[in-house]
Amino acid sequence: MTETRLAFKQMCEKFDVTPRTLRYYEYIELLCPEKEGRNRFYTPREVARMTLIMRGRRFGFSLEEIRQWLEIYEQSGTETQLLAWLNMADRQLVALREQAAELDRTISDLHKLREDAARLLKNGET
Repeated sequence: MTETRLAFKQMCEKFDVTPRTLRYYEYIELLCPEKEGRNRFYTPREVARMTLIMRGRRFGFSLEEIRQWLEIYEQSGTETQLLAWLNMADRQLVALREQAAELDRTISDLHKLREDAARLLKNGET
């Protein structure tokens, strides 16, 4: 059975997170490792949950959104969770598109200011 569980340090290494992050995820009940004395062990279920947490963070979801989404599975099953995921994904796609548009405007503005500064230096207008 020990092959299917990861120790605390192994879990940190696998997901490239700090011990503090992993402990926090436990504190807010995103993860519930098995405890044997002072040692924590993560089952395949916890590894799968951590994979979903990391993916959710990468997509910009808050930990509370992720926690609620994971809880839906526990309470209502896969279909309800997938419907919730579709709604969350649609909302996040809108937000990410808005962020991308703002970033494009910022890059354009910075590029223009850089060209203006380079032109001033080239023409000796400083």
